Amino acid sequence: MEQSNVLKKVAEQAGIADSYTNAWGNNEVVSDDTLTRLLAALGYDTQSEQTLLASADKKHQTPILAAVKVVKDGESIHIDLNLGQSARVSDFSWRLETEQGEVVEGYLQSQIVADTRDEGGVLTFSLPNDLALGYHKLQVLRRRRKSPYEMTLIIAPQACYKQPAIEQGNKSWGPSVQLYTLKTDHNWGIGDFGDLKQLVADIAARGGDFVGLNPIHSLFPANPEGASPYSPSSRRWLNLLYIDVTAVPEFALCSTAQQRVGSSDFQQALHAVRATEWVDYSEVSRLKMSVLPLLFSEFQQRHLAANSARAQNFLAFVAKGGDSLLHQASFDALHQQLHDKDESVWGWQVFPAELRDINSDAVQTFIKQNQPAIQRYMYLQWIADEQIADVQKFALEQGMNMGIYRDLAVGVADSGAEVWADEGTLCQDVSIGAPPDVLGPLGQNWGLPPLNPAQLKATGYDAFIQLLRANMQHCGALRIDHVLGLLRLWWIPKGEAATSGAYMYYPVQDMLSILALESHRHQCAVIGEDLGTVPDEIVSLLSDAGIHSYKVFFFETAEDGGYFSPAHYQPQSMATLCTHDMPTLRGFWHCEDLKLGQTIGLYPDQAQLDGLFDDRCKSKQEILNSVSWHGNLAESVGRNANYVAMDQALSNSLQLHLAAGSSSLLSLQLEDWLAMDKPVNVPGTVDEYPNWRRKLSATLDDMFSCPNVNYLTAELTAARAKASDEAASRDVVNS
Repeated sequence: MEQSNVLKKVAEQAGIADSYTNAWGNNEVVSDDTLTRLLAALGYDTQSEQTLLASADKKHQTPILAAVKVVKDGESIHIDLNLGQSARVSDFSWRLETEQGEVVEGYLQSQIVADTRDEGGVLTFSLPNDLALGYHKLQVLRRRRKSPYEMTLIIAPQACYKQPAIEQGNKSWGPSVQLYTLKTDHNWGIGDFGDLKQLVADIAARGGDFVGLNPIHSLFPANPEGASPYSPSSRRWLNLLYIDVTAVPEFALCSTAQQRVGSSDFQQALHAVRATEWVDYSEVSRLKMSVLPLLFSEFQQRHLAANSARAQNFLAFVAKGGDSLLHQASFDALHQQLHDKDESVWGWQVFPAELRDINSDAVQTFIKQNQPAIQRYMYLQWIADEQIADVQKFALEQGMNMGIYRDLAVGVADSGAEVWADEGTLCQDVSIGAPPDVLGPLGQNWGLPPLNPAQLKATGYDAFIQLLRANMQHCGALRIDHVLGLLRLWWIPKGEAATSGAYMYYPVQDMLSILALESHRHQCAVIGEDLGTVPDEIVSLLSDAGIHSYKVFFFETAEDGGYFSPAHYQPQSMATLCTHDMPTLRGFWHCEDLKLGQTIGLYPDQAQLDGLFDDRCKSKQEILNSVSWHGNLAESVGRNANYVAMDQALSNSLQLHLAAGSSSLLSLQLEDWLAMDKPVNVPGTVDEYPNWRRKLSATLDDMFSCPNVNYLTAELTAARAKASDEAASRDVVNS
């Protein structure tokens, strides 16, 4: 057997595809070198053909009982036992302890479904079909064997949760915002949870049902310039810079903090940081972190020392956070201490060698000797959690049917807390990204280590479950970035270009079922960002799982270049005009993104750039044709794209065109209400453009004092109501 065939065999066992269909419809073969390096990253011995096969045999030994089984509600529950032919069925019994505390027991002999051991198969027995949804513990006991075989049995709903209003066909709308961009006259130079509450009030009062957020995951307090919300330190904890400092209960009690904030120097600094066009993360962090520790000291003296009810709430939060919170707080405290001595310490890879392993004696000593600093970061996580919970509670009280929807990033930065504390759940010698496509001919390497699918199964999907639980808290919907990653992710050996990758497949059915279970438990709808090259096999899976597709108007085009009417979008979707990776509406129309790309060197080929300008002109004309054809274009606007500016009338018309569509959810950008042209992010850039820093051009007060914003929001609410009525009428006719 040639080595390439051995590689293909073992890669297939591991879930790695040795070929794929590229964005142009052609078959691409993955190189032997890429397969070898990816298998090595998974722990296979790739020194030779013999060692590779031997390690594969060891890794893929079939256990007597699988570690986990996921079953959808209503399906038969059949359990496979990999037993030899000589094993006597009468020696086996089973015991099931449900998550609800009920214990059910039985003997295998009376519940055998099939026995194909003589054909090299398995012994299959059944369990009761009326088990409650949840995570159950199954034990198979064997006479004369001391320890039982154990399995996590997960019973999940058929599909994800939807709010009753969505189930009934109501069409909702709301803005999606990058929280840091919000401007008010009282924040500290960055949008915070207090600003979010104000925005929720403004949107709810105008008929909106949700406010969508960028990922609010924990970043790097010691290195605030590491600002990308899609490269977090951890996806299970929150960005501390979003804390509204003056809203913390301890602030009203702490005279030291009040005096500091009230001083003329501090007020001048606040005024200056509010006035910047771009978020000055370092200055925002300096100001907030000069006050927040004072509030923790106040909390220690007033509450922890007295073991008050508030202290008990905090301690309960710490207990619930467990090792994950301890690891996050310890990382932040250690990183800060090291960064204070050397500002070049950007992540754990450049920590002193003895501090790079969370289980090392040096790290454990640090944790023991720095409890106050670690507890302070736990306190700040608690404050952030309290504030986001308060916003969601307020949103529902204001009549929103969804409230906040959060965004789950596809991965974590390899320099952060989650990777530092990882014990095998992540593949640290791999980065995820995307293969070459039309928009990115060199592919994309995101620098994010992926979850190991084999380890996920071996641990009963615990890391995935905990991730969902952390992000489904305090919100009515969760948007999953690159939801296609539940089926497959583009794995790239660390240090290689994105072209040197391969697709790793994940247990998608299991993960979708767990997603549905947690969705129901948190009453949290799910939105899947399914842009890019979408494999056919996942389209129906996502639809059947009750996940809202992501319909970006500019990408919904027919083969002839025309734009599909939003009336034809599937109801189980969220429609939007723009995303955080795209130019604003005005920027798109006036080609500001292409001009910016030319300025910063993204388009060195003038012919390519000229072609993009030509394509943009054609797209604009097709948009005008589509919107005009469907009656949503203001009559005063001309039909020739060469002579049409993106003015208020056209902007409103495009947004109302989308609002009249069939998608259950409609997401709009505040930037488009303000006619802004600068993007928040330019994909493919790091230093060329100040990504994740651009603020809105107006404060919330000024925005919602604008006559056009109030006109537009009223029209959006009316258009969504009309779309709801029309959908209900069609349902009546069809029934």
